[in-house]
Amino acid sequence: MKYIFPFLIFNLLFLGCSNNHVEKKGFQVSDITEDESGQKVVGLLIDSLKLETRPRNVLLTYNNEHRLTPIYKVNYNKKTNKPFVGSNLYHSTWNDDDRKGNNWNNNFMPGFEAIYGYNFVNVSHYNNLTNTENKLFDKPVLIKTLYYPAFSKDTLNYEPVKRGYYMVSVYDEDSNKDGFINMKDLRRLYHFDIDGKNKTTLIPKTHSVMSSEYDPANDLMYVFAKKDSNQNGQMETEEPTDIFWIDLKNPEKVGKQYQAE
Repeated sequence: MKYIFPFLIFNLLFLGCSNNHVEKKGFQVSDITEDESGQKVVGLLIDSLKLETRPRNVLLTYNNEHRLTPIYKVNYNKKTNKPFVGSNLYHSTWNDDDRKGNNWNNNFMPGFEAIYGYNFVNVSHYNNLTNTENKLFDKPVLIKTLYYPAFSKDTLNYEPVKRGYYMVSVYDEDSNKDGFINMKDLRRLYHFDIDGKNKTTLIPKTHSVMSSEYDPANDLMYVFAKKDSNQNGQMETEEPTDIFWIDLKNPEKVGKQYQAE
């Protein structure tokens, strides 16, 4: 039911606000002024970016030591000025087949749950043994998708699947220099260890992540990404699409499945 109720709640909230000038997804990171002709001028970075945020809930992972809390930006309806916060939405799939030893419990990939939401800006990691908390990102970012070790007992080819790391698809830089971090910027894909530390880049920063597919025969994640050929910091239709593969058994192994000519 987790895949249905949050989705309905979010859509009711979003639809209720959409007619009342809901805020655009993202947030301002630079001072913006106008010149004498009325054109916008993007100035210096905002020194102390402080967003009003709220935790949403606690996400369970298969390892009882590790718990995650999604953090959302508090938004204000521009017409009523009433605050609202996004909800967790779950990516899911129905392609698994338990008769073949594949039971993903409707997760996006075996061993991984995947969530997204409106103005999802950080993730808090908590270790129940050491009673310590840390954020995955040092400052607010715009998270597209968080992949984390599933609490469910997933199997792949009759073998249990347990992941020991996190992946996050995210907009974390004002790459097009318009003064905002939003979905017009380049999208990155990062890997974190099970403690939510040691961030590494999975897809080159010369590219912007578009989508992904799963290969159950090889336990690979295929990532489709546009190369920012003209280096203007934004993804454009005419730019080439490359396909990368990530070995989910060992995400340090990454390669290129297809390179556009």
